[in-house]
Amino acid sequence: MRSHSLFKKNNLRNLMLLASLQAATLMNVPMASADDDDIEEVLVISSRTKATLDDSPMRVQVLNEEELYEKANMKPGDIRMVLNESTGIQVQQTSPTSFNSSIRIQGLDGRYTQLLRDGLPIYSGFSGSLGLLQIAPLDLQQVEVVKGASSTLYGGGAIAGLVNLISKRPGETPETSLMLNGTSARGLDVSGFHSRQSDSHGFTLFGSYNRGDAYDPADNGLTAIPEFERVTVTPQWFYTVSDDTDLDVGIGFIDESRLGGSIDYVEGRAPDEYFESNDTQRMYSRLNLNHALESGLRLTLKSAYSVFDRSLEIPDFVFSGKQTSTFNELTLANDEGEGRWVLGLNAVTEKFDQDQAQVGFNHDYSEETVGAFGQYTRELSSLVVLEGGLRADSHSDYGSFILPRISVLLLPMDDLTMRIGGGYGYKTPNLFITEAEEIHFRNLEPIDPALFEGETSKGVNFDINHRLEITEELSLSTNFLVFYTQIDDALEIVESGEIYRFNQLDTAVKTDGAELNLTLSFSELRYLFGYTYVDARKETASGDVDLPLVSQHRVNQVVMWEREDDFRVGFEAYYFSEQNRENDTAGRSYWTFGLMMEKTLSEQVTAFLNFENFTDSRQTRYENIYSGSLADPVFRDIYAPLDGRVINGGVRVRF
Repeated sequence: MRSHSLFKKNNLRNLMLLASLQAATLMNVPMASADDDDIEEVLVISSRTKATLDDSPMRVQVLNEEELYEKANMKPGDIRMVLNESTGIQVQQTSPTSFNSSIRIQGLDGRYTQLLRDGLPIYSGFSGSLGLLQIAPLDLQQVEVVKGASSTLYGGGAIAGLVNLISKRPGETPETSLMLNGTSARGLDVSGFHSRQSDSHGFTLFGSYNRGDAYDPADNGLTAIPEFERVTVTPQWFYTVSDDTDLDVGIGFIDESRLGGSIDYVEGRAPDEYFESNDTQRMYSRLNLNHALESGLRLTLKSAYSVFDRSLEIPDFVFSGKQTSTFNELTLANDEGEGRWVLGLNAVTEKFDQDQAQVGFNHDYSEETVGAFGQYTRELSSLVVLEGGLRADSHSDYGSFILPRISVLLLPMDDLTMRIGGGYGYKTPNLFITEAEEIHFRNLEPIDPALFEGETSKGVNFDINHRLEITEELSLSTNFLVFYTQIDDALEIVESGEIYRFNQLDTAVKTDGAELNLTLSFSELRYLFGYTYVDARKETASGDVDLPLVSQHRVNQVVMWEREDDFRVGFEAYYFSEQNRENDTAGRSYWTFGLMMEKTLSEQVTAFLNFENFTDSRQTRYENIYSGSLADPVFRDIYAPLDGRVINGGVRVRF
């Protein structure tokens, strides 16, 4: 462990247990016991400095590799389950036939959450609600979630928070993993990962093939899961230039065809019925250069270039185009000593070229943002750590934004930590929001930057972590969080006849609530309980109105029996309270239940079998999800699963 004045107290071991506590209670990861001889520190990448989970004043939730391993067994093809089963996060399905989904953190729309890969914004914009469906978890080392305004460190868009996907890097020992999975919903997933380090060179390669046939468990003639086929390839090269300098360069390629709608249309029997087709290609390159200066400072250069080409087609309408984006950033950081700091400059560009736009509905745009930011972390004493940050951004269309942030870490007792923090955020108006996806961008007037302002926010959160050692084998870990966020000048879409227009609210959108996580551990057994309360609303002249498709109350419970290198059995139960819908009655509350089993067959081979939603909670069991005919359906808002009961199983091989 590196030297740090926070750890110079005699209770080093308890503080290290507390680091494991925070990872376990916040994100349901296994936690080391007091008898463990070696407790690994969790390094937090999203904090920008080389801070560990327990000494970072910024609240970060971490899913480690073991938790990702478990979730990958349940859903190897994408990361929706990784996020949806976490307290305070709701993955919302946005299309009734194509399975598109977006992330809601603490009740806020998906456009307010940044999805990053190793700190790089390569999933934004037109990919929107397809991004979650196109990221497989096998090559991830950990996932970090920051809730609340994070724009100070990562720029516009992180009003609700950010999800940072951390890739695996080559280790001292070569690693090869293969996974084969099949589902009762006619799905197939084949994934492979390889990493190797040889002298100064390292290499990782991830590839996957995912496909599924059209699936209609409700027998209502519509695809709950569309027909799709996807290929992913992401190689990355790591080079140690010298003792002080290292470089990594990577590229990525994703190609997917997705066809949903009428089952008869998909299977070629009814060419006049409803369909929704998405053909996408994503290509990106990335570069990261680190250099340690003689003064002990660290200089980092990051760069990314991304192209996303998508064609979205429904009957009698096609919306297609190419989004090109670049990201370049230079930072200087001091990671050691009692005062840690980072200073940075970055430049972001984004361009969208629409194909064959109709007159009056041309959505082409080009925009640039340049910004400067700084963050300083200081230990005021062995019990108090203060962190402050400031960002100044200048946008080509929407002017300047000044974004302060402050966080405080308190260590009043050996087994107790508290964090309080708050900050400002912003999001520039953009075509690619959930409401626009839901109408397939049809008859939607473009945004005129001269008529709009940037959405701005302010928010605060406070959380407490506590660990109680009841006996040598029995322990209880608790995390409690309260939060508040307010967004001004929020963007929405209003309907005027057959035309849709963007509009900016004169009143505020507000969300507040609380999260509670409990972890009870006894020998080989663990019980995890999570509860989320969210009050998300917008102000109107006649009073506050609840935001649609937000569960005010959510409960997640997991009972896990695990014997290391032998087997794992888990039972899961999730509750969602009723959700309001636009121009419709509220959806009903529901439970989903899951059972997962994993057996180690040898040092290399593990078999798994999962029964997801085995009680078949499904919106199509409660109501019809559309009115009209299959040639011209009018869909209701989706608040509950449509795929229902799904069984999946397979094997994972490690070499």
